[in-house]
Amino acid sequence: MEIFCTRPSCPRPVNVFPDLDSGNTIKTVQQKFCMTCGMPLLLGSRYLPQKLLGQGGFGTAFLARDRYTPTLRSCVVKLFQPTGQLSPAQLQTAQDLFEREAAVLEELGNHHPQIPNLYAFFSLQVSGLRPGVQEEYFYLVQEFIDGQNLEQLLEQNGAFTEAEVQEILVSLLKVLEFVHQHGTIHRDIKPSNIMRDRNQRLYLLDFGAVKQVAKAGSPNLKSTGIYSMGYAPPEQMAGGAVYPATDLYALAVTCISLLTGKPPEDLYDGYQNSWKWEQYATVKPVLAQVLNRLLAPAPQQRYDSAAEALAALAGPISQPAPMPSPTPPPTPLQPAPSSSPPAVAKVPGTPASAPAAQPFSLAQFLGGALFTGFEGGLLAIASLSLLGTTLMGSGAWLLLLGVLVLLQLKRTIERLDLVIIAAVTLAMVLLFPPLRSVLAGFSTPLQWVLALAIMAGLMAAAIATLFRLLFRLFS
Repeated sequence: MEIFCTRPSCPRPVNVFPDLDSGNTIKTVQQKFCMTCGMPLLLGSRYLPQKLLGQGGFGTAFLARDRYTPTLRSCVVKLFQPTGQLSPAQLQTAQDLFEREAAVLEELGNHHPQIPNLYAFFSLQVSGLRPGVQEEYFYLVQEFIDGQNLEQLLEQNGAFTEAEVQEILVSLLKVLEFVHQHGTIHRDIKPSNIMRDRNQRLYLLDFGAVKQVAKAGSPNLKSTGIYSMGYAPPEQMAGGAVYPATDLYALAVTCISLLTGKPPEDLYDGYQNSWKWEQYATVKPVLAQVLNRLLAPAPQQRYDSAAEALAALAGPISQPAPMPSPTPPPTPLQPAPSSSPPAVAKVPGTPASAPAAQPFSLAQFLGGALFTGFEGGLLAIASLSLLGTTLMGSGAWLLLLGVLVLLQLKRTIERLDLVIIAAVTLAMVLLFPPLRSVLAGFSTPLQWVLALAIMAGLMAAAIATLFRLLFRLFS
């Protein structure tokens, strides 16, 4: 049997013990030691690490066997191992988080079928590699979920279907409802922390970043800054208070990433400060409405609880509600009145509680610029030809052009309207008898009128494009 040494600095951690292949020996042997560094291998005299599963910011995970169970039950052993050079205060904070994960698993995992169970939590003091140096290691042993996380499934199979994403959303909302009701916020919802086992059941993993629910009026609401970039809402990235709505936001980002097959950074438009996931996936209106509300930038604009989001998924499409007046942030321990509409977060997303004008796409932006330049050229030719380069002539041209720009911004005229207006204006300039005679008097060949208008449109599009690029760069 192979046993993996858990000492981080061991140069050859794999050890082979043929005698442990016997059922009796494996249950009766007192201890085994690493043949390279002398580290005890039977952790807590019970758990046999056999394979490295992965390494994160605060620990390393091993697949292990429990020798005191009839079937040598598989389990996961996590070693507390913070990376990087930490100050004593940072090290203590990291250790507190590790111990908190064990406490949460004991409190929640043993009472919910979709959260791994805690089997053991213990420390181990051993002799270091240098003489006279003692080392202390902390271990957490939890249930092993035999399956793949959603990040692995996304890489393997591509984007999820709408039905799959809705199933994930409903299932995880139920888990979060349980978690939040027990006064805990997960704070690190993402595809790699959601596992689907061989029976297709979904599990929520990695409670190392858990935090107690923030109570209204509590003086200690600051987040420790542990989150996954792209999935965390603004209040969490700013190091401020976190709420149940913080988890709901991250779950919604997870869903749109699975639905589109794209990472969060490809779905968020920093220029418009909003999520643009719907251009990559088409879903039923109810699901889209729920996801968009969960993605709202401020916690107050999202749903107050997972239960409220579940109810919205099961109900008809609701009309956008007016923005609520400021109220203390709702928590599972101190729920907000059901009559108050949910809130939104300060992260990408358009508040579902207040309708917002749709931003202009790149094609609409360039089309509008071309129309404005073309129409402005025609109006300039007409007004200056009829009225001359007087204040009246210049003012009439600028006034008409300003009216056209305002109508475009308000979307009073758009798409086919622009083509019709441009065609009518061109026909009037070329065919209107008084104007034709004035143009002839100015010795302006009529064939050049169209060319000048097109040049004006292209110049307007070029200037608008440059302005858009500079604005994006500086913003």
